[in-house]
Amino acid sequence: MSGEPEVARTPEEGTETEEEEIKSAYKPPPEKTIEEILAADQEDESLRKYKEALLGQVQAGPVIVDANDPRKVIVKKLALCVAERDDLELDLSGDLTDLKKQVFIIREGVQYRIRIDFIVQREIVHGLKYVQKTYRMGVPVDKMTHMVGSYPPKTEIQSYTTPLEDAPSGMMARGTYSVNSLFTDDDKNVHLQWEWTFEIKKDWKD
Repeated sequence: MSGEPEVARTPEEGTETEEEEIKSAYKPPPEKTIEEILAADQEDESLRKYKEALLGQVQAGPVIVDANDPRKVIVKKLALCVAERDDLELDLSGDLTDLKKQVFIIREGVQYRIRIDFIVQREIVHGLKYVQKTYRMGVPVDKMTHMVGSYPPKTEIQSYTTPLEDAPSGMMARGTYSVNSLFTDDDKNVHLQWEWTFEIKKDWKD
């Protein structure tokens, strides 16, 4: 999420080139329904038990959390997590245009993680990815892509937390940043895309 011209990060152009090379080499497996997964390899007892443990609630019937929502993935919340501080949270279930009015204050140099809370219903989702582009004064300064993984439907909220990141530090790094976040998958389905803002300051209460 964080970034600045002085931070030693891969330039966005190089990142996008590497991503294109990875995409051209990687072919996602064909998507299968829950019924197809359960029906395959029934003669392999250990594999059958593994799949039953993995799929859990799905075996009792379709898992539908919100019958009025046709989506397979419902993204509920983004949280910025810093040790020994309350999480800073964005509610992603309402009007996404309101998110720009809510500015996260982040102390320079702090270590943080980002957590995404989401619901999976109806079918298994394969190869979820979280992509985040950060801009300062309209100029891209950072981009990160995290492979979230594949998830079965559950009635409970499921979560993914990124590895630790370092917020930029120094007088030149302080200021306001805009972020474009995307929750997608191997099949390029856009489960949710939103924009939000944070500000780097010398201290939390500066």
